Amino acid sequence: MTTDTATEARFVTRDLPYAYDALAPHISEETMRYHHDKHYTGYVAKLNELALDTPFAQQPLEDIVVSSDGALFNNAAQAWNHEFFFDTLSPAPQSVPTGKLAEAVDKYFGSFENFKAEMSKAGTALFGSGWVWLVEDKAGRLAVMSEQNAGNPLRYGMKPLMCFDVWEHAYYIDYRNRRADAIAALWNVIDWKTVGERYEKR
Repeated sequence: MTTDTATEARFVTRDLPYAYDALAPHISEETMRYHHDKHYTGYVAKLNELALDTPFAQQPLEDIVVSSDGALFNNAAQAWNHEFFFDTLSPAPQSVPTGKLAEAVDKYFGSFENFKAEMSKAGTALFGSGWVWLVEDKAGRLAVMSEQNAGNPLRYGMKPLMCFDVWEHAYYIDYRNRRADAIAALWNVIDWKTVGERYEKR
């Protein structure tokens, strides 16, 4: 792990892997523009500001998420979380897990429908803002994890597989205070091909 400092901003915002309106009607173009261009971009800008001239400046984003704290962690984790979340969505998703991931979901949740119910319940029940994750632990077990604010399972040695952003900025334009409806809509754009590739990557 390097301790060199840097004097120039290093982290850049990543473009969405699809058009802003590609996830409609489940997520509107307006929501995606605010979510990506304002919120996510803001976290990246603040991360660069906070990391500048510090030992974290040359570290990979994931390492900063794992080892930092305070405002630096909040912005690094929010940048990482959003990139991971946006990459999980697709306008033409594989709608169910297959192969080894499907077997693991059945093993640890009983069925895909049981998993969806548990994930949705966790997302609806999370108090305030945060993230709900499907994770794999070091023993290979799958679990649903709820984290407030910028919480990220990498901090606990978990492997993130997919997540729901349940900050209000992720859904309020489209669904107002109806978080359960926003979560129900997300199931239509989760790409299980991407999630499966994450699961099988070692």
